[in-house]
Amino acid sequence: MNFTTDPAFALELDRNDPLARFRERFHIPIGADGQPVTYFCGNSLGLQPKTTREFVLEELDDWARMGVEGHFAKEHSWADYDRAVEPRMAELVGASTTEVAVMNGLTVNLHLLMVSFYRPTATRYKILMETRAFPSDQYAAKSQARFHGFNPDDAILELMPRDGEDVIRTEDILDLIEKHGDEIAIVLLGAVNYATGQLFDIETITRAARARGCVVCVDAAHAVGNVPLKFHDWDVDCAVWCNYKYVNAGPGAVAGAFVHERHARAFDLPRFVGWWGNRGDTRFQMKPDYELEPGAGGWQLSNLPILSMAALRASLDIFHEAGIENLRRKSETMTAYLYFLLDGIGSDRFEIVTPHDQAARGCQLSLRVASRAREAFAAMQARGVIGDFREPNIIRVAPVPLYNTFEEVRRFADIWRGTFSIED
Repeated sequence: MNFTTDPAFALELDRNDPLARFRERFHIPIGADGQPVTYFCGNSLGLQPKTTREFVLEELDDWARMGVEGHFAKEHSWADYDRAVEPRMAELVGASTTEVAVMNGLTVNLHLLMVSFYRPTATRYKILMETRAFPSDQYAAKSQARFHGFNPDDAILELMPRDGEDVIRTEDILDLIEKHGDEIAIVLLGAVNYATGQLFDIETITRAARARGCVVCVDAAHAVGNVPLKFHDWDVDCAVWCNYKYVNAGPGAVAGAFVHERHARAFDLPRFVGWWGNRGDTRFQMKPDYELEPGAGGWQLSNLPILSMAALRASLDIFHEAGIENLRRKSETMTAYLYFLLDGIGSDRFEIVTPHDQAARGCQLSLRVASRAREAFAAMQARGVIGDFREPNIIRVAPVPLYNTFEEVRRFADIWRGTFSIED
């Protein structure tokens, strides 16, 4: 598409947008001026669907009306509420329903899966990660290495960009896997890097890693609901994600986990076990010994957080209706338009560190500000734009196709241009 800076161009894109109607399905925050803000922060916390209140209140009303009977005597009974959620969760990550479990928080799930899938030996013990992985992943990986008696400084093998570059080239990842494959126990990679917004080629990386005997675990926190995922077809061993970012399930929302079907009956894998990991048909028999549920459900520990899952169900209904492939097409156009407008400003006070290639990024653009980054961020906020700031000098903005518009993208570019017209 040939973009222009003409304001009418953005309005035309919005008029022709088949997904524009979904914006009305969300609550848009209101700024101090009484007008809707430009909300470019779905990479940190997605907006609330208007149906969320209805879904959550339904469960609160059933609790008030039925008490404990709500576990069984209702359409979406609490004892098997996951059946109402996991099929559409599986759609978003490219999996079968049995490969997905909605449970816990992301880092809890990461630890649970690493108990099973990080099985280091004296010679194969390294954890391959991208540099500047999300801190929680770094902490989890280091603590897992220590738990197994290894020094994290030796056990963590970091993928680094080349000198003078911000993103990590796929060929460099493949070269490192080929060179150190015999030492790598697990590849732990974020599908989208939280700092740079780089979307990794998980399929190609997984193929190379598994060919060298490495386990592959993906953190999809910044990818789920953002880009199409195909965990089953990509042959990923396991994955984890949160649902409060692009999936719009609310602050601190229940998270998710994927375990490939080839491990569905690997009951001999070491794991931490809880009541809810039992087979669903025998769970309430209260046997002293457990019978694991085949698939990802066998990694569950505790019963379901119904109110959080109700909010997730409300959002997943919207994703099912919109279609992640349709959202991806709009996102590519929207982000390319933003890239075009920002690149055209021509200021040496900031640079876009997210890849230029559409296939190598999701919704987010990360902007490195050379000086007075905090001042630039404050100026942006003062004019009604909500993004976020990452130390020391990265401002992240993420136009989300479910609820942002092309006109908002154009308006933000004008605000950004005005911000950098401030004299140094």
